[in-house]
Amino acid sequence: MSGQETDKDQRSAQDSTGLFCDAPEVAPLNLHASCVAFEDTRALLILGPSGSGKSTLALELMAYGATLVSDDRTILTKSEEGLIATAPAPIRGMIEARGMGLLAAQTIPAARICGIVNLSQVEMERLPPRRERALIGVPIPLFFKVEGRHFAPALVQWLKGGRCA
Repeated sequence: MSGQETDKDQRSAQDSTGLFCDAPEVAPLNLHASCVAFEDTRALLILGPSGSGKSTLALELMAYGATLVSDDRTILTKSEEGLIATAPAPIRGMIEARGMGLLAAQTIPAARICGIVNLSQVEMERLPPRRERALIGVPIPLFFKVEGRHFAPALVQWLKGGRCA
């Protein structure tokens, strides 16, 4: 796809992925995704198939100071502030660590999505173009998985200071 991945197709219902919807009144979406936030407001939504490393990346980001919003399932609601992420009640306060089990974690009740990480695609460019993905009609910056130990700290720095180029 091009550098812009915004879904411009005007539909009154979700598409086959369940991710895009431009209906005037949109019901919350319950996605197979994890979410962490920095400074209790700026959140990253982590997407990918089962086993792709959503919980692992969330745990890494938590080690760098992020707070868990939700692991494995995330509810997205469109508001005046943007896209708001919350955890379904049955899994609130837990994160899965493969080989260790479900771990208790401090959480925040809600956070505004500022970026999306798609773990099903690997970034091949050294200086990738700016990308975005529209979820429930709200455009959000999009990042692909980066192979390397710098990925989690780079996401933290992006949340703190943005991107220059």
